[in-house]
Amino acid sequence: MLGGHDVFLFGSRRRVACWQLGVACTVFRVIVHTGLAGRRWGVPVTGQRVVRRTLGRRLTRLRTASGMSRREVAEARLGISEPTLHRIETGKVPVTAANVRALCWLYGADQSITDALAELALGTSQQEWWDASPVIPEWFKLYVGLEASATRMFGYDGEVIPGELQTAEYARAVFGAEQPVDSEAAERHIKLRMQRQKTLFARKPPLRLVTVLGEGALTRPVGGEQVLKAQIEHLQRLSQEEPIDIRVLPFSVGAHAAMAGAFRILEFDDPDDPDVVYLESHVGALYLEEQAEVDEYRRIFDLISKDSVPVGEYR
Repeated sequence: MLGGHDVFLFGSRRRVACWQLGVACTVFRVIVHTGLAGRRWGVPVTGQRVVRRTLGRRLTRLRTASGMSRREVAEARLGISEPTLHRIETGKVPVTAANVRALCWLYGADQSITDALAELALGTSQQEWWDASPVIPEWFKLYVGLEASATRMFGYDGEVIPGELQTAEYARAVFGAEQPVDSEAAERHIKLRMQRQKTLFARKPPLRLVTVLGEGALTRPVGGEQVLKAQIEHLQRLSQEEPIDIRVLPFSVGAHAAMAGAFRILEFDDPDDPDVVYLESHVGALYLEEQAEVDEYRRIFDLISKDSVPVGEYR
């Protein structure tokens, strides 16, 4: 859905869950965080899946700081089983304010933290437009929520204009290249892509968006020469709006740091929400949240940015 493929992978704080042809697999990478005092807990999260992810991460950190295992929590007779606690902490289920307060009491959280997390729990069952849509795949809805919550987004695409910047005609050509069996479904996806763009660019304060496109994305005649021409003009208009910066990495640069493929970096103002890197393939996708991984992609993005030119100067 970001470009031409409806593929997605989501992760909680230090979990990477991958979707391969509809089958979920999970790899755990645990990092213990303590020192909860002084952290900000009220964060602008959007969509029930994002709220669940955020709340689950905070509850996990409280439990870890208390020194309790999931089994010990289940044995405390709060009415929360070990499997249920796992689903809460990994953001897979709605959570009641009563359960949040009970867990906070058990972990010894102060009243301000307890109240903030109990309020956050109310959002774990509230729907945004993408949550209620039967057209958007379940595995993509979390990404849309994270995109709607991010403060800054940096991306590189070498072959295709990313979904958030596509015209309807360009998007139609991209979907058509995949030869969908149901043309009506493709039209519904295009309509939702346009709705996603409208929501994204109408945000206040606006999203800081910086995109570097390979010159190939601006020369391949997707949909024909006229569709491509209109798409480039659309990019040039968007790039005149603050705070959007669309750039082109010319062929003349030769070898460059991002030749391994497209990626997105999503950044969040709240220190409790880790920045993430999104990678996409034909059959799955991946979020990277380890600091070293995110920093490496920032380094790569900085390198290609230096070699790129504003899209307004292209041709």
